[in-house]
Amino acid sequence: MNKKISFLLLGIVLLATNNISAQFKQAPLPYAYDALEPFIDAITMEIHYSKHHAGYVAKLNKALKMSDRTPATLEAVFADISAYDEAVRNNAGGHYNHTLFWSILTPEKGTRLSAALKKAIERDFGGTEQLKEQFREAAAGRFGSGWAWLIVTPDKKLSVTSTPNQDNPLMEDAMVQGIPVLGADVWEHAYYLKYQNKRGDYLNALWKIINWKEVSRNYEEAVK
Repeated sequence: MNKKISFLLLGIVLLATNNISAQFKQAPLPYAYDALEPFIDAITMEIHYSKHHAGYVAKLNKALKMSDRTPATLEAVFADISAYDEAVRNNAGGHYNHTLFWSILTPEKGTRLSAALKKAIERDFGGTEQLKEQFREAAAGRFGSGWAWLIVTPDKKLSVTSTPNQDNPLMEDAMVQGIPVLGADVWEHAYYLKYQNKRGDYLNALWKIINWKEVSRNYEEAVK
């Protein structure tokens, strides 16, 4: 085999390897579909995870194959989001947002905030109840589909914000930027089967299943 053909084959192998490394995967759900009942019903969880979230992952990988970029992480996509088309934006956001959402929910009862997060909430909101109220207002006030977030801002403070569609505060063009430590999906597919149009009831129920241990880990990682 001559050197020209060898280098051509090597290039094909490397290209294939790069494409494989750029493929994003959906992590397993960390609990059973019915584990969060009665707050989130099993049918909603199954459809949400296996159809909506899985669809974002599949469409993201397809959209990236059609681009000339092979980002290693979702964070790399968000840091340069204006360089990507709407398909990458929407589906990368959908994948990241849902992955975070599953992780901060739990069937475990009585999880608690870390001392560091509790102190930060008291400093920036006045207390947990005030945080919850601001968060509910942001989530209930998001017109149409979107997300509500508790974030760590660039100056290491906590703040509540919301984004439309599958956007998130990591995106370079977000109106309020920061690192999400807690997020709530307020697309209708997240709650409509159980709560119909009562978004407020769904938001109130979420506080019963928040994994404060995971939120605390997210916070402590974000402020390093």
